[in-house]
Amino acid sequence: MRDIGVISDTHGLLRPEALSALQGSALVIHAGDIGSPAILEALAGVAPVLAVRGNIDRGAWAETLPQTRIVQVEQCSIYVLHDLGELDLDALSTGFHAIISGHSHRPKIDTKDDVLYFNPGSAGPRRFRLPISVGRLSVSAGKLRAEIIDLGSASAAGRVEKGA
Repeated sequence: MRDIGVISDTHGLLRPEALSALQGSALVIHAGDIGSPAILEALAGVAPVLAVRGNIDRGAWAETLPQTRIVQVEQCSIYVLHDLGELDLDALSTGFHAIISGHSHRPKIDTKDDVLYFNPGSAGPRRFRLPISVGRLSVSAGKLRAEIIDLGSASAAGRVEKGA
């Protein structure tokens, strides 16, 4: 089994609780709105980091980040973008097992046509009454299991899981 930490919408703020929740990950995926290259450097202390550029990511450092990226973990193909509303492909027909996005700040795990849609929510500054959260994908034998970790109650009670 491989665990992938998933984070989004840090907006320049990397909470210690987020770093703690991502410990033990084999890989960290940042789904955009990073806010600062220092965030990626800190995450690299946990595991290798793959990131996409979000709508607030500007400057020379951000220009080096792709808008989308494909991540292959074991037999699972994962498509990463910041804003799910900009998805311009049919995930099922292109063979993706999962779509990871951010942008909305709303954590969500959904499965449609055997494709996992996963938004870890926002790990940065609180927005409205939305939770502060990160996610974890567990990959085992070609199957994905998604989990949202609420950093306000980073315990089993703050976790929501769904398999795909």
